[in-house]
Amino acid sequence: MGGTEHLTVQREGATLVLTLNRPEAKNALSLPMLVGLYDGWVEADEDDAIRSIVLTGAGGAFCAGMDLKALAGKGMEGQQHRERLTADPDLHWKAMLRHHRPRKPVIAAVEGHCVAGGTEILQGTDIRVAGESATFGLFEVRRGLFPIGGSTVRLQRQIPRTHALEMLLTGRPYSAREAADIGLIGHVVPDGTALEKALGIAEQVNACGPLAVEAVKASVYETAEMGESEGLAAELKRGWPVFDTADAKEGAQAFAERRPAVYRRQ
Repeated sequence: MGGTEHLTVQREGATLVLTLNRPEAKNALSLPMLVGLYDGWVEADEDDAIRSIVLTGAGGAFCAGMDLKALAGKGMEGQQHRERLTADPDLHWKAMLRHHRPRKPVIAAVEGHCVAGGTEILQGTDIRVAGESATFGLFEVRRGLFPIGGSTVRLQRQIPRTHALEMLLTGRPYSAREAADIGLIGHVVPDGTALEKALGIAEQVNACGPLAVEAVKASVYETAEMGESEGLAAELKRGWPVFDTADAKEGAQAFAERRPAVYRRQ
């Protein structure tokens, strides 16, 4: 497992837990954090034993956005990682899930601040859990900036456009309850329990057929902007081969025998 000084990596069974670990800065994105994030997504993609990913933050915060000073290299922190960004100028967008979509489901466990770049990364996750005191928002316009992490494209596809535009154009904060009401997050839980809830969801995902899970996730995103006929054709092309796998046969047999299935990605 990888990780950097600002990103910790841990295995919980078949779940890879990535923790933004810069609590003194409310986990603002730094170069070491972005390098660690990208490496975590790649590790999950390449390791068949990993069936889900949980993304969370240390110290009671998720992510307060981009630390522009740190990313620009105006301090010595994280300089040992700069060659990675030089070699791959797109690395930070991949890390923020703008230009990369992991094959495995990504579950966000949010406590505290999840604003600006934090809310932008959130839009790249698949399932979202938040503590009741969590705060969301895209503050960029208040600073004369543009939310270039993908929010003007993704947000209107994930929540009703009127809510997306209000969030984007006012730059105001949203409580966890309001974020749930508009559909930005799926679960609001007592403070301090978001990670526990996310890991519980991950366990449910992990118990399912991994080939089926990956194919279903891919189909949802692949067909999102297609017309119905085109989407149904793409779904059939993506889904039909799953029925021919050993995992599908194991699932059917386990159901008939009323026992837990043991999937081997075959």
